[in-house]
Amino acid sequence: MFGLDFFSKFFGDSLASARTTTKFINIQSSGMSVWNGSAYENDIYRSAVDAIARNAAKLKGVHVITNAEYRKPAQEMRINRLLQITPNEFMNSYDLLYKLITRYFISNNSFAVLSWNERGLLEGIYPIDYVHVEMQIDEKGNLYSEFQFRNGKRIKFLYRDVIHLRRHFNKNELLGDDNRALDPAIELAATQNEGLVNSIKSGASIRGILKFTQIMAKSQLKEAKDAFIEDYLSLNNEGGIVATDQKMEYQPIENKPVILNAEQIKLIQEKIYNYLGISEKIVNSSYSEDEYSAFYESTIEPIATQLSLEFTRKIFSEREIAFGNEIIFESGRLQFSSNQTKINLIKELIPYGLLSINQAMEILNLPPVENGDRRLQTLNVIESDRATEYQLKKAGNKDD
Repeated sequence: MFGLDFFSKFFGDSLASARTTTKFINIQSSGMSVWNGSAYENDIYRSAVDAIARNAAKLKGVHVITNAEYRKPAQEMRINRLLQITPNEFMNSYDLLYKLITRYFISNNSFAVLSWNERGLLEGIYPIDYVHVEMQIDEKGNLYSEFQFRNGKRIKFLYRDVIHLRRHFNKNELLGDDNRALDPAIELAATQNEGLVNSIKSGASIRGILKFTQIMAKSQLKEAKDAFIEDYLSLNNEGGIVATDQKMEYQPIENKPVILNAEQIKLIQEKIYNYLGISEKIVNSSYSEDEYSAFYESTIEPIATQLSLEFTRKIFSEREIAFGNEIIFESGRLQFSSNQTKINLIKELIPYGLLSINQAMEILNLPPVENGDRRLQTLNVIESDRATEYQLKKAGNKDD
């Protein structure tokens, strides 16, 4: 998305000084190239990644203040605008998350650089489209990420200023492992698609052995063969009929391409879906409420947790985190619930004062109402201390 020229425009001074005054030491086994694009070119793989990214991109990033007693939105809305509306001048928040999650599944490492103004305030979040990344440490112990772009040029950023999402984080000290484990399934899927195309092409043509019953010179054989192909094996032969005389005999060759059966095709598809943590019903949007809930908890929720932790530790200093500053990525997952589930939830929670009127309206996908932030509560529910006080008074009256 953003190459060296773009980043040099916004980070030119700091990048130039970093390149000229700092000696870098490569960390052993901490480099990674982007997995070849053949996987994303496969329709099964791309549709699965797209389904995950479309759902994960609906997560809403919120800057909140959290302590032991409460969690409330931060009053300063600058970071919320970046997370919820426009992280940079070229895309909206949905686009940013979609791109981060897509690259997260393609290469198991997804990066975005944080841009700070002269006052040290966050002013932009930019995803990085790279082909190779290396982690390096300078003599002072500062960790850097060096990215190589498609034109071969390289650029470094302080790792402290880079959002880094990683998947299959196992062998490498800093980077997620590659997707080679999926190569056999992708190769089978690609071979199957290619085989179907070739079988259609071969089925539409005539193949065989042309045998001449008389002795002919080599040049005559070639001339007769070319004439036969031109007359009968070209696209002009719409009838598909071959006519011969006693000079030649034509023996067709039956071509039976190997085609996987439906069960084998299904198995390949399931291998790809299982690797990505998704089901076919999620991909084609035929899921039930319970099926989406399982997908959310197993695939979307871990991504939301990773986003929350990574944005929090990279945007805020240790002091700011100590004062409760936090980024959380939340989802209105109830929008995928049935109307009956929503109504039952509201009926159960409102009597306890756990939902405001407008929160209930939001669950039902209705617009907020005036004074809708009030919470209603049934008189049948009281605080435990008051219940104890009431019982003691009642017992005292009996004693009197």
